[in-house]
Amino acid sequence: MKNVIFDLGGVVIEWNPDRILDAYYTDPETRAIMKKQMFQHPDWLELDRGTMHETELLERLGIRTGRPAAELNGLFQAVRESLHTKPETVALLEKLHARGVPLYCLSNISSDIFKYLRERHSFWGVFRGIVISGDLKMIKPEPEIFHHLLQRYALQAGETVFIDDNAPNIEAARALGIHTVWFKNAGQCESELEAIFANR
Repeated sequence: MKNVIFDLGGVVIEWNPDRILDAYYTDPETRAIMKKQMFQHPDWLELDRGTMHETELLERLGIRTGRPAAELNGLFQAVRESLHTKPETVALLEKLHARGVPLYCLSNISSDIFKYLRERHSFWGVFRGIVISGDLKMIKPEPEIFHHLLQRYALQAGETVFIDDNAPNIEAARALGIHTVWFKNAGQCESELEAIFANR
């Protein structure tokens, strides 16, 4: 086993829409509406895919919900500001990097939000390659984005482990012959990685 691919949101970076909405809105009904109309709406996937810009997403969200633009702009800023690192996972990344394990990143995220993250965190040097959905107009769990990463960095699926917190993404990688770890927390992830390394 040679290579390890990490997802970002929910693995390396905090991603918790419920917590964002709880902090922004006091009314439970409003929180439920905004969760459905923003984070669970197909527009959010198009933002990640890079086929919709933040401006258009917020305009369409305003039309669907009738909420004022200033409120929605503030909500999107709250989304950005919520994207803290998960320290235990960053420590795991640095430990693997120090051992010489080739690390890669594959994330469903808009180009603009990734730029925001890249400017605010310093651990990116652990990765030998980074693939961002918003740059490619492709998105997990579509097999094309996995093929792109493998081909771009000349990786063999059978020599590679993919770590993600989303079950459909794990299943898609596994279908391509990539080894997988379904992320719950950094300790569990490290234990499963070590087991994979020991058995290969």
